[in-house]
Amino acid sequence: MTLQSQVDNDIKEAMRARETVRLNTLRMAKAALKNVAIEKGGAAATLDDAEAATVLRKQIKQRHDSIAGFEKGGRAELAAVEQAEIEILSAYLPQGLSAEEVTILVKDAIAEAGATTRKEMGAVMKIAAAKAAGRADGRALSAEVQKLLV
Repeated sequence: MTLQSQVDNDIKEAMRARETVRLNTLRMAKAALKNVAIEKGGAAATLDDAEAATVLRKQIKQRHDSIAGFEKGGRAELAAVEQAEIEILSAYLPQGLSAEEVTILVKDAIAEAGATTRKEMGAVMKIAAAKAAGRADGRALSAEVQKLLV
């Protein structure tokens, strides 16, 4: 089952269970997925799981930004709603890599690229990002590459 069809099925389940926060979150996710699919190839287009995961990560990032704004403005109740939405969306993403796994992945990417200096960081990041396949944050990968390249 694709990620998009999983979201569709879970929307139906949330409707039946009358879970309003989950239902609203999944509807927003479905709309975002559909918009990206339409941009990609028209109304009948669908996204593969990697593309769908990218869209969901973007949705999560938007909610993190909203939380920061709400907390700055003293709106803890709205920040709590956004946090609940993050937890719902995170359930659809693959498990992230641990710090040790990121280090191993980056070391492999450095070896594969044959990099020895920070000037070659771009080539290493390209390989590392492909290997991570969205399971690690780009900032974490970048920090690890900078730490390992002298």
